[in-house]
Amino acid sequence: MPFIRTSVRKGTSQQRVAAIVDGIHLALVEAIGMPADELFNLVSEYEPERFFYDRSFNGNARSDELVVIEITMRRGRSDAMKRALYAGIASRLSAAGVSPKDIFIFTHENDYSDWSVGNGVFAMAIVQQRGTDS
Repeated sequence: MPFIRTSVRKGTSQQRVAAIVDGIHLALVEAIGMPADELFNLVSEYEPERFFYDRSFNGNARSDELVVIEITMRRGRSDAMKRALYAGIASRLSAAGVSPKDIFIFTHENDYSDWSVGNGVFAMAIVQQRGTDS
């Protein structure tokens, strides 16, 4: 179950935020086989004057609309899966009007022992079992 944090410029429309979240989610489902019901994306807005970044880092001409996507997920995805994920996110967000040059993605990987996804239960003990509320 990946947990996503997405940061967008303050004033980004709710419609565009929803398209960004949907695009990231669908790319995760397609590229790494994440179940469709595992949507956890915490969106925050940044004040333009509080976010400093190089507009030409690594040869990409970035605009004022940088979208930062931080993905925390359990260890085990191959580099090929991650490449497909990053490309899928860029493609889907491009369709939502976000320039691929304005998409900055990074991941954190950990293990089941680093998660509790409900009821205070150590995730290692349940390893992908579903609760009874669904």
